[in-house]
Amino acid sequence: MLLTGTVVADSETVIADGAVVVSGSRIEAVGERSTVAPQYADHEHQSYDVLLPGLVGGHIHSVQSLGRGIADDTELLDWLFDYILPMEASLSAEEMAIAAKLGYLEMIESGTTTCVDHLSVAHADEAFEAAGEIGIRGVLGKVLMDQRSPDDLLEDTQAALDESERLIQQYHGSFDDRIRYAVTPRFAVSCSEECLRGARELADAYDGVRIHTHASENRSEIETVEADTGMRNIHWLDEVGLTGEDVVLAHCVWTDESEREVLAETGTHVTHCPSSNMKLASGVAPVWDYLDRGINVALGNDGPPCNNTLDAFTEMRQASLLGKVDRLDPTATPASDIFEMATINGARAAGFDELGAIREGWRADIVGLSTDLTRATPLHDVLSHLVFAAHGDDVRFTMVDGTVLQEGGEVTAIDAEAVRREASEVGLGMDLEDARRSARQHKP
Repeated sequence: MLLTGTVVADSETVIADGAVVVSGSRIEAVGERSTVAPQYADHEHQSYDVLLPGLVGGHIHSVQSLGRGIADDTELLDWLFDYILPMEASLSAEEMAIAAKLGYLEMIESGTTTCVDHLSVAHADEAFEAAGEIGIRGVLGKVLMDQRSPDDLLEDTQAALDESERLIQQYHGSFDDRIRYAVTPRFAVSCSEECLRGARELADAYDGVRIHTHASENRSEIETVEADTGMRNIHWLDEVGLTGEDVVLAHCVWTDESEREVLAETGTHVTHCPSSNMKLASGVAPVWDYLDRGINVALGNDGPPCNNTLDAFTEMRQASLLGKVDRLDPTATPASDIFEMATINGARAAGFDELGAIREGWRADIVGLSTDLTRATPLHDVLSHLVFAAHGDDVRFTMVDGTVLQEGGEVTAIDAEAVRREASEVGLGMDLEDARRSARQHKP
């Protein structure tokens, strides 16, 4: 396939009248349209105003999509134990499949082609199958919770680890290696030391399996961990093996100097979730400090109940503006840094090489946007537009691994209307009262 338009190959390379050639699952050629296009005149040709690498959601909760809008204006632990855990506990396998499809559909529609996805305790198979069916690239994991958890989500430690291993054996590297596994403890508050150490042992047993958890999102969380262990959260995670180049820690809002040194020294990845952190009033992650230390920082939306959208373009804007106001410095978190967080940094966190930029020989995950919009006029700087003005609904074309999932603004990978209809029926029909009563008994 021959794609033409303004090619934003990476944060430093923009080809105003460019072309990209895709052969199989890889990018065969990138360059000036006048040079590239004549050599591939026999290829199917599509043109979009802007072509860019597929965006990476470095921390996503696809299966929370049915809870969009049910827990607004709520503090984190109330949000979690009064709304989110009860919702997850109430979902049947069929409903979990619908929730996952809705999340993946939203991402494909809005230009996210890879996600690091924190699922739930039960019915993880449904999400893996949904991701495989729709065609998104992802690092998925079943959630581990063996303490301080509602009865319907609480698991025996070894049984939870055994189920994770079954899922690894079934799905890690599946669907032509688009789908990989991350061992996924929810967070230290709901996981025992045995569970956390077991997560590390399990990840070490399989090549390419990652670890994905929440860390230091909220002051109540770190106070609870310190009361349990006598250690700051990042130090505790380091003690039990949950730091390193194969670990993705979501949030990392409340870290001190010594914890940041650990993150940098171990090569641990951090995912910044600015909208979620603002909406839950968790605080402002010190992203500028992490980047200065050489810590790889990805960008994530978190879940729809604490963000209300999985639109990665909105998240780029939020991340840049929040970084500037936090430092009272308009030069902080420039568009180029933010774009890298949403693309190549996210690919590194997810563990996929040759992903996150449009380069010859790299994986063909490509997004096409329209700029035939009032808010794109005049278009002085395309990178500025992508970070500060573009929306997910500007996306007209989505390709993952060389396969077209959205074309001309229409999703071809799944019946989008049917997914929305089923999700609306299930979401509006949820009754959470019984699960909520159980969850409240375990709130820290």
